[in-house]
Amino acid sequence: MWVLLGVAVVVVGFAARLNPLLIVATAAVVTGIAGGLDVVATLGVLGKAFRDNRYISVVWLILPLIGLLEREGLQERAKALIGRLREATAGRLLVIYLLIRQLAAAVGLTSLGGHAQMVRPLIAPMAEAAAETRHGDLSQPVRDRIKAMAAATDNIGLFFGEDIFIAIASILLIKGFLEENGIIVEPLALSMWAIPTAIVAFVIHGARLLLLDRQLGKASGR
Repeated sequence: MWVLLGVAVVVVGFAARLNPLLIVATAAVVTGIAGGLDVVATLGVLGKAFRDNRYISVVWLILPLIGLLEREGLQERAKALIGRLREATAGRLLVIYLLIRQLAAAVGLTSLGGHAQMVRPLIAPMAEAAAETRHGDLSQPVRDRIKAMAAATDNIGLFFGEDIFIAIASILLIKGFLEENGIIVEPLALSMWAIPTAIVAFVIHGARLLLLDRQLGKASGR
């Protein structure tokens, strides 16, 4: 039971709002020592685990790249591109992104979008540019609403699309929970039943996005 001291360290550390990385590292060392390892051996285990799974950290390399692209004018270029498309609107653009996000998540490509790597540097600025082209200067509350809808579109597309993919963690979690309660369901059946839900989610949120265009038009008088 002493090895559970690591859990206590995590609880106390987060309750005290300490640095998360420091909390996790301390909890790992405490768990190792409580399990009979000395400090050097514990650090050795941590180092080996990091080395064996270092490919997981590769994804974080994209964040500095996105920051560099933003510094060099990525958002401005995205706005300029959409500004040339007279028929583009914020709602239509976000509906297209919703469709792409759902379809990609349905085949397991859940990392294709995301707030940090897609919404903030590309989708939200493009939606703002489309609204500016059609309705003129936008107030800050209107800009914030467009950004919020862009973030919501990413969330909804991912949430309702990923359950269609048979090997996603949520499907396996549902299957395991049902089996514990005596209900045997195949993952394929769960995935198939997720399709109608995804379609309904697309229709409802798509209607909200098109309604956003009407609201923007009324606010601008155009």
